[in-house]
Amino acid sequence: MSIVLRNLTKRFGNTLVVNDVCLQVLDGELFVLLGGSGSGKSTLLRLIAGLLEPDEGHIELDGQDVTDWPTQARGVGFVFQNYSIFRHMTAAENIEFGLRIRHVPKEERKKRVEELLELVGLTGLGTRYADQLSGGQQQRVALARALAYQPAVLLLDEPFGALDVKIRAQMRQSLKEIQRRLKITTILVTHDQEEAFELADRIGVIDRGRLIEVGSPEDLYHRPQTEFVAAFLGSGNVLVGRALDQKIQLGAVTLPFPADAPDHDEGAPVRVLFRPESVVLQPEPFPPNSGLHVLGQGEVVERVFVGSLQRLRLEVEGLGGVRPVAPPRAYGQRTTPIEAVQPSEAQPVCLFTPGQKLWIGIRRYHILEPTGLKILICTDGSPAGEAAVEYGCLLAQAARGPATLLAVASCKASSSAMRDHLEGLHQRWQARLPRLETRLRQGDSTIEAILSEVEAEPYELVILGRSAKSTVDLDRLGRPLLERALLPVLLIVEPRPLKKILICTAAGEPGKAAVRFGGRLARHIGAFVTVLHVHRFQETPEERARVERHLCQAQASLEALGITSAVKIAEEPALERILREAHLGDYDLIILGAPSPSIRPPVSGPDLATQIVRGTTRPVLVVPMAE
Repeated sequence: MSIVLRNLTKRFGNTLVVNDVCLQVLDGELFVLLGGSGSGKSTLLRLIAGLLEPDEGHIELDGQDVTDWPTQARGVGFVFQNYSIFRHMTAAENIEFGLRIRHVPKEERKKRVEELLELVGLTGLGTRYADQLSGGQQQRVALARALAYQPAVLLLDEPFGALDVKIRAQMRQSLKEIQRRLKITTILVTHDQEEAFELADRIGVIDRGRLIEVGSPEDLYHRPQTEFVAAFLGSGNVLVGRALDQKIQLGAVTLPFPADAPDHDEGAPVRVLFRPESVVLQPEPFPPNSGLHVLGQGEVVERVFVGSLQRLRLEVEGLGGVRPVAPPRAYGQRTTPIEAVQPSEAQPVCLFTPGQKLWIGIRRYHILEPTGLKILICTDGSPAGEAAVEYGCLLAQAARGPATLLAVASCKASSSAMRDHLEGLHQRWQARLPRLETRLRQGDSTIEAILSEVEAEPYELVILGRSAKSTVDLDRLGRPLLERALLPVLLIVEPRPLKKILICTAAGEPGKAAVRFGGRLARHIGAFVTVLHVHRFQETPEERARVERHLCQAQASLEALGITSAVKIAEEPALERILREAHLGDYDLIILGAPSPSIRPPVSGPDLATQIVRGTTRPVLVVPMAE
C-alpha cells in the first residue's frame, strides 16, 4: 500500500510542528524519517495513523483519502518506543488481543498467534508475562501485536530507542527480515543515523517540521543537495569557496567542477562537501600523479581513538577567503578546520599525534546545490516599505540568495490592493532576481503575520522599512523577531550603496554574533568593514585586555573570510560615538549585537540599539545572540 502526504500541517497552539510536508512512500518500501528531538517526526507518524488530526493537508493510503477516517479504519499497525504491551496478559494474549476485538474465530486466532511468535523469534515463549521477558522480547511482542491483523501499513516510532546497543542491532536485523518477508509498507521514525542507514530503502530528513530532503542512504550521504543534510548526516567537511574561471577557488587551492556539479554563476559561492573518510594524510608532499586533490599542509590538533578508526581534527593554513560551514571555524580562528578518519593500526607510526604536520589530499568531493542568504523583505506599499524592497532586493542580488516579498492585509479590500502591489514588484525585480517570490498574509497583527511566515520558512534575515520619524519600529516589529524568532533584523529608512559596514561590538557573545553575521554579509557583497568598540570610562585593565583580545579575534575572523577590515576604539558616550563614526565614515550599514532576552539586564528607558535606530537614517542591522 502506498502512502501519500499532501501539504500536511499541524500546530500545537502557536507552534508549527509539521510544516507543509509532501511525501510519497512506495508500496512495500521501508521508509525512515530521520531527525533530532522536536523535529516533528513522531507527530507526522501519529497524523498518518489517525491518532492526531491535521490542521491542513491530506493523507492518502493506497489512493484513498483517509484524512478524516478513524484509526481503526486505516489498516495501520503502530509500534511505540515504550512497548505498550499489557502487563497482565501473556505474550500470546497480547498478540491475540487485536484479533479478539475484531471477532476473529478462536482457531484462526490461535494459528495466527503461533505464526507471529515464530516470525518474531519468540516460539515457546507465548505463556510468559511482560516481567518474564527482556526488553528486546517485549518489543518483539509489540511488533507481533501490530502485525496480528495483517495491516497494510506498519508505523514504528523509535521502536528500539529503549534497548541496549547489542539488542538494538539484533532487533534491526529481525525487523528488516520480517519487513522483506511480508512486503509491508513501513515508516520508521528514528534519531539514530546508523539505524536509518542500515534499515532504509529511502530516508527523509526532517527538521523543525520541514521535510528537508529525501533520497537513498547512499545519495543523502555522498550526494546531498542541501547544506543541512550534508552537515547533519555523519560528519562532513563543508567549505564555501567561489566559482572563478569555471573552477572552484578555495583560497590558494583550485579544484575542477565535477561533471555532475550544478551550474554556478561566475563569482558565486560554491559549497564543497568531502567526507572525513575521503581525506588522505601523509607527512610528505603528494606526488603530482597521486590522483588526489591537495588542500595543503595542516597540523593535527586533536586525535580521538574509536576502536577500528581514529578521528583527527586538523587546522589548515592557505585557505583564506573560505567560509567553513562544517566543522565551523572558532571565533578569531584564521586557520580552516578539517576532519579526517583514518584506520587505527597497531603500529605506532600510523597513530597520528597532536602537533604533527601532515599533507592533506582528498579522493573525491561533492558540490551542493547553489544557495545564498535567504531574505524576507516586508512591504506595505509606503515609502518606507519601498525603501525596504529596494535595499533588500539589491542585497539579495549581491548575496545570490532567494528572497521573498511579504505583505500583510487586514481585510478583503486591502488584500486586492496588496496583491496588485506585490505583482508589480515581482515584475519589476524578476529579471534581476529569478528566485524572487511573493507572499500575501492576512491578519490584524502585522508582527504575528511576519512571525508565522518566518516560522514556516528558514529565513536568515528580515528587512523592515521604517519612517525617519518613527520611534517604534524596532520595538513594535523588530524586537519580537529578535527575541521570539532569533532572526537578524535590518531596518531601512532609505536605500544606500552596499560598500562600507560599521560593526559596533562589545567584548562578549552578542559582539561575536554581530561580527560573524556581519562578516558573512560583507563576504557576499564585497564590503569593507570597520569594527568599532566604545570603552566605558571605568573599565579595568583586565576588561581592556579582554576587549583588545576580542577585537583581534574579530579582525582575524574577518580576514579569514577574505574581508578587508579595520579596528577602531573610542571612548564613551557610546551613542554619540557610534552615530558620529557612522556619519564621518559615511557607512552604508550599522550592525549591532543584541543579547539574548534571557540574559539581557533590565534597563530603564530605550536600549542602545533603539537609541541608534532613532538617531540615524542609515540602515541598522541588529543581530541576536543564539540561545
